[in-house]
Amino acid sequence: MTANTEYDHDYLIVDDDVIFAETLSRSLTRLGNTSHVAHDPQQGLAANVAHQPSRIILDLKLENSSGLHLIEQLKEDNPTVTIVILTGYSSISTAVEAIKLGADYYLPKPAGINDIIGAFDKPAGDPDTKLAEQPPSVNRLEWEHIQRVLEENDGNISATARALGMHRRTLQRKLQKKPRRS
Repeated sequence: MTANTEYDHDYLIVDDDVIFAETLSRSLTRLGNTSHVAHDPQQGLAANVAHQPSRIILDLKLENSSGLHLIEQLKEDNPTVTIVILTGYSSISTAVEAIKLGADYYLPKPAGINDIIGAFDKPAGDPDTKLAEQPPSVNRLEWEHIQRVLEENDGNISATARALGMHRRTLQRKLQKKPRRS
């Protein structure tokens, strides 16, 4: 990477995982960037207005909310900001919605610092992206469906379980068993 892609950017990290957010902030600072951290949606919106960062790393799944709900307001308050969604709960439906709402890139966890910085430096889509050699597994399709219904129910586990016709504890177990990428 060139110096331009690593240094002299002002980042805002909005993630409810305090340890992850602070570690990522330190990594960005070591590379010569400025970084600010917010752990909930209200802090994230306030920090965006106060600091006007050039780049925002936004967690998709915040404690009682979805990062998707913040994208439009972040962009409205800071029109030139670039937003990368970083999530351990990736799904096709949330990726599509994030981009439609104004996020610039969607990156599944785990992602290293070079992956994160690199996501900000991708100016356009890549038509040469490799296509999957096999369709997704049944487990992956189930995970995607659960994530879509969970999003439709604003993250409410009980409402999602009812919508899926399963017991709440069964849904919680399924959510803990994230399928491998296929």
